[in-house]
Amino acid sequence: MTIDIKKCTLEDSRKLLEISYETFYETFKDQNSPENMNTYLERAFNLKQLEKELSNHFSQFFFVYFDNEVAGYLKVNTNDAQSEEMGDESLEIERIYIKSKFQKHGLGKYLLNKAIEIAMERDKKKIWLGVWEKNENAIAFYQKMGFVQTGAHSFYMGDEEQIDFIMTKTLI
Repeated sequence: MTIDIKKCTLEDSRKLLEISYETFYETFKDQNSPENMNTYLERAFNLKQLEKELSNHFSQFFFVYFDNEVAGYLKVNTNDAQSEEMGDESLEIERIYIKSKFQKHGLGKYLLNKAIEIAMERDKKKIWLGVWEKNENAIAFYQKMGFVQTGAHSFYMGDEEQIDFIMTKTLI
């Protein structure tokens, strides 16, 4: 078993599109209508949108590989790229997704630790993320990793308003 991580570049945009679409769909298809899923996927995970995000120097994407196969990815944001106004002392984990067949191998923890490493290299005081209030497994994972709920915000899946918990970890 080998685990590796690679920073994504614009040349990776098609591969990023595929894994973004696949992992989001796998994660949320059973709790959302097909119409709302399709609307969200078309808006958030199209080539033009991902190329724009990859070009933002305040955002970074990383692929995680498990035995040389792309198993998931991480997206972190700082400064103005953060999806909420959290200040310059914060780093956001906007996306952390693992393909279902690679879950339970420690890859989520591996990516989370990569995000913490980036935050510490940049002298950030806290790291935060939004997680759907109904995603109990993810909430439990983040709590286990030292995150606490510090707020909530709206997230729109198509025309349906959902609530994301904002969870924060203070870095020492």
